[in-house]
Amino acid sequence: MKTVPAALILGAMALAAPALGVTGGKIGTLQRGTYVCEMPGDAATRRGVPVPEEGFEITNASTYRSPEGNGSYLRTGDRVAMTSGPMKGDRYMIKSERFLRKLASDGRESGLRCIKLGSTRD
Repeated sequence: MKTVPAALILGAMALAAPALGVTGGKIGTLQRGTYVCEMPGDAATRRGVPVPEEGFEITNASTYRSPEGNGSYLRTGDRVAMTSGPMKGDRYMIKSERFLRKLASDGRESGLRCIKLGSTRD
């Protein structure tokens, strides 16, 4: 009877497991399209204050385009981290598939929200 080395068995088990990110969430992507960002407004005057320089477009898989240039991002679970390009270091919490909230440097949600434009079929 042949014995299979334990390292080989553990390696095969690791390959069969779902891809998990550093934070423990599944690795994924955002919906392609344009995300416009705004700060909350005053209900008495306006709904939101646009912040065009914070907007970006998801172009394919895990790449984005911003007014300053292109880069890549990593989605793990309900978090998104811009990993290269002009937005490197920016992090977001996914509130829904079309709504992100930017995180402050301490990890708390900031006021900035980014909404994907277009129909729900995009």
